[in-house]
Amino acid sequence: MDNRKKGLEDVIAVETKIAYIDGIKGILAYRGINVADLMDYSYEEVSHLLLKGYLPDESELSDYITTLRNERELDSGVIDILRICNKQADAMDVLRTAVSYISQYDADYNDNSVDANTRKAVKMIAKFPTIVAAFYRIINGLEPVSPDSELGHGANFLYMLKGTRPTELEAEIMEKDLILSAEHGLNASTFASRITASTLSDIHSAIISGICTLKGPLHGGARLGAMNMLDEIGSIDNVENFVEECIIAKKRIAGFGHRVYKTYDPRARVYRNLAKELSYEDAENGWYEIAERLEDVVNREFVKKSAKIIYPNVDFYAAVAYKYLSIPAQLSTSIFALGRVAGWTSHCLEQYEDNRLIRPRAKFIWRIYDK
Repeated sequence: MDNRKKGLEDVIAVETKIAYIDGIKGILAYRGINVADLMDYSYEEVSHLLLKGYLPDESELSDYITTLRNERELDSGVIDILRICNKQADAMDVLRTAVSYISQYDADYNDNSVDANTRKAVKMIAKFPTIVAAFYRIINGLEPVSPDSELGHGANFLYMLKGTRPTELEAEIMEKDLILSAEHGLNASTFASRITASTLSDIHSAIISGICTLKGPLHGGARLGAMNMLDEIGSIDNVENFVEECIIAKKRIAGFGHRVYKTYDPRARVYRNLAKELSYEDAENGWYEIAERLEDVVNREFVKKSAKIIYPNVDFYAAVAYKYLSIPAQLSTSIFALGRVAGWTSHCLEQYEDNRLIRPRAKFIWRIYDK
């Protein structure tokens, strides 16, 4: 009897040293370090951890930060590409196009060595925020803002996006958002990247595979759905009716449930606290109160219906944080990619290190065709 589930659920496809997930206990660890314990580090430190396998010492971090920040700037050719892109295009499509262009002019274009691929990875980590921020400003009739080498990864992105330096809290929230997005095991986009890498294609092509996969509404696009849902609810007074209508229509409630976690998503716990912090600084917008009430009502109704709690996932309170940061909903998936590129590139490097072509098989379904 074949007990395999659809979607390769619970199938072990590769071995990895990058991330550990326990969906029953609600654990996520990068290189053996619990993600909650990484909240006191910078994204630059965490991306080094993922790429190199360890947290850098002071000297290593200084060198890494210098290299990363020196690679943030886009050359005029990339800016020209962004200017001619479809102004109604999804930012993920534009990111994909920009990465493809950048790959052709990389000094290591034909070099697939470990050192060359690591250099390419660092460049992509550095340039992704600049690409997304520049495109957003261009489609809104504004000139791109050059990166600020004095700012950390998250603060610099918000600066390039809005043209003004973020507050200390906003910078902290954005930094932690990128860390929480950086890695999550063999999710769909990471698997897609590893499959491409397993063919010994170049790392840019592998990352483009990840971008294309993350774009899907069942993966990275889920955050956009959660942000739109908050807008649809609009007020804490509308929460009860919204949940009731979703249950009657058998409509999925955005930001709840996860394929892996059967308990509270550990990232959602962190995001919840971040969103709460932001709510103290913005009493006029009740996004956190709406979300908190929505979580209570959803849990109450699902316990009544199935005696089970359905927990928020990473996208739910992330969407709340984004609302407070005034991040446009249309950028939510691409911002996910800004963090996740560190995980994608780390998995590609790991795949290249001990490669075997990933080539599963399909079970053929026999049937008699009508003549």
